[in-house]
Amino acid sequence: MKKRIIKKNIKITKTTTLEKILENSGAEEILAKHGVPCIGCPMAKFEMTELKIGDVCKMYGINKEKLLKDLNKN
Repeated sequence: MKKRIIKKNIKITKTTTLEKILENSGAEEILAKHGVPCIGCPMAKFEMTELKIGDVCKMYGINKEKLLKDLNKN
């Protein structure tokens, strides 16, 4: 059975920080599925409040639209 993301009434956009995204249940698995390397990066832990998902997608060539769609699924 797939995990359902439980949102805190926020829509995840390209300007949402990794810190806010990771507050949602199941978000880490979705980020990993899309190849977001920041989850396992020791330095990212210091930048989670600053790193916006749109910037991460741009840096690593990740399809932002597909990732946001997955993160915002009900």
